[in-house]
This record gives sequence, C-alpha cells and structure tokens, in this order.
Amino acid sequence: MRYRDHLVDDVLAWWVANGPDPEHGGVLTCWDNAGTRLVRGDKYTWSQGRWAWLTARVALAAHLLDVDAGWYADQAVRTARFVRDHALLPDGTTAFVTNRAGDEAGPHTSVYADLFAALGFAGAARLHPEGEWGGHAEDLLLRSAAAIEAGSFRSEPYPVPAGHRSFGLPMILVGVGEQVHRATGSAASAAVVREAAQQIEEHHLVGDDVAEMPSAADGLLSRHRTPGHVLEAAWFLHHARDLLAGSALAEPDRLAEIAVHALELGWDGVHGGMLRYVDRDGGEPTGARTDDPYEALVVDTWDTKLWWPHAEALYATALLVPEHHARLHEYVFRTFPEGPGREWTQIRTRDGTPVDKTVALPVKDPFHIARALLMLVELEGEG
Repeated sequence: MRYRDHLVDDVLAWWVANGPDPEHGGVLTCWDNAGTRLVRGDKYTWSQGRWAWLTARVALAAHLLDVDAGWYADQAVRTARFVRDHALLPDGTTAFVTNRAGDEAGPHTSVYADLFAALGFAGAARLHPEGEWGGHAEDLLLRSAAAIEAGSFRSEPYPVPAGHRSFGLPMILVGVGEQVHRATGSAASAAVVREAAQQIEEHHLVGDDVAEMPSAADGLLSRHRTPGHVLEAAWFLHHARDLLAGSALAEPDRLAEIAVHALELGWDGVHGGMLRYVDRDGGEPTGARTDDPYEALVVDTWDTKLWWPHAEALYATALLVPEHHARLHEYVFRTFPEGPGREWTQIRTRDGTPVDKTVALPVKDPFHIARALLMLVELEGEG
C-alpha cells in the first residue's frame, strides 16, 4: 500500500468528511472507535491543537499530496482561533476541554493540553509567520517548561505518581519545542529542547533502555516500559539533532540502538505488533503494586494494541532502522485500516479484535496516523 494514497484517499478523506465543525471551528473528535457515531460534541484542547498542527503541515506539503493547500490552511487557522478564543485561559494556561461552541470551558488540568495547543499555534505560525501565532506558541511552551521544572504542573489524564519522574514530559518538550523553534527560530525554544534532551539522558536512559517512570523504588511503575513512547521520542530527537550539538542523543546510530531495543522489548511474539506496556525484562509488567490509578491502567491494558504506537513505529523504523520496517508495515496494514475512504479502528485487543473503549481521552485521534503517514510521504520524497 502506498503511504500517500492511504493518507489522502482514506485517512484524510475520512477526517475531511467527518471532522471539521463548520459552525464553530475546530474539529469534532468524540467518535466511537469504529468512526460511525459522534458520541458528543466536546472539544478537547489536546485534540484541537493537534488538528491545527496537522492541517497546517498538510497545507505545507500539499505539493506532495495533490490536495487543496488553501482548505487545509484555513482549517489550521480556524482551529487555532478556536483554541485562542475559547481554550486559552487568563493565566496563560489552557482549558482541558470546552463544549462544541466553546462557551463552556473546563478548568486547566493538563500541561499536555497546553503543549498541544502550543503545537497547533506553531503550525499556524508556519503558515503566517508575521502574525500572532508564534508568540502564543512560545509563551505556552516556556510556561509549560517552567511549570514542569518547578513541579507545579498537572498532567491529566496521566498524573505522575509521587516519587517518580515521567518520560512523557521531557519527551513532549523535545517534540513540541522543536516545532515551536521551526516556527519562530527563537533561542528560548531551542534551549527548552536541549534541556529536555539532557533530562532524558540523565534520568531515563540506561544503556539502550528508557525508563518511563524511574524511581528509587523497584515497583511495577518503575519497571514498566512504554515502547511506543520511546520510538516516538527517538524520531523527535532525530528531527531536533541540529539543536543538540554535542549530545549523544543527536547521533543517528545511538538513536537507532535505542529504537531497536524498544522494538524488541515491545514486540508481541504471539500475535505480532507492539504491546502498549511491557516489563523492563519484556512481557507483562511485574513488580510490587500500590493503589495508583496509572498503575492500574498499566496492569489492565498492557497488552492492548493501539493505533499510536504502531503509527509511530512505522515512521521511526523507516527513518532510523529501515531493516525493521517491513515487519511493522505488514502487521499494521493487516490489522488497523478499515478500508477505502475510512480511517483505522484505533483500539484493539491483543489478537487484533476491535474494542470500543476509552484510551486517554474519549476521542478518535486525528493526529498520530496522519502525521506518521505524512512524514513517511515526505521521507520518500526526500529519497
């Protein structure tokens, strides 16, 4: 299957037909897993920011895709405006969720929502560098980085258990910070990326292994690994390598070693594909347990097959370890796509059976699949 055709004719086609809200702006994402029923009209800032970035990136790559650049650029700006006008709070953070019209905004509960809003603003800034969007993007990035450094952040839907660090935080600072830097060229955004990479190297990386939640305690939380996060972070770091001069994490061979370890650790030898969580020694996570809700999530869903690790693995392998790409490609396209003009059934059991459940947010994600496919098309274009 050609990535360009699947992206344009299936994944983007489904979102173009079902996602945009022509009345209020932004994107409707509260679809069931099959993509046949809109459950409600709530707009999660996390998803709005990601849609703004994605549509901006598609507009910039329209020459590779043969799509209407103007339509996608308009979607990006309309969505960025929705976030600015309805989700951006007086204190400079963002609401976690609004209603469809944006006139009912929930409180700030997640630095992730802030950072995905920053990502969306960065996308709009790439389209309109002379406008306000770069300033909004950098402000949210720097506020978020400062809150994380001070330990004054909230991180729903994945609160960090006491006594642990979270790999997801420096990881997202690298990914979003790199994109804000591409939009603004600012020294401050580059500094955020460098500091976040240093945090990964100092606190999460041991050999080729990346600890999701390192701690002095040797329990299940400190032992569990999230291979999809590691693969996503590996390509984030590769894209940011010009900002990481002198760091081992700027070296493609080092990133390839880390990616291979994550692939081998996360691969399901029974059914194929990537497991959501694994133990540091492979297989089902083990270790002493507490009553932490994130820990319960790891135990209950460790063998789930999700869209996002597989999308990230597709791109990470093509970029860093192409000799491992064919196996991922075969499994993904045998398992996830729903056919012509449709997207993926994103959430599945270990054997690949679709299951209608919530993962992180009660939404159908418009981001990981299309982003990975788009970057694969761009990578092929470079080749």
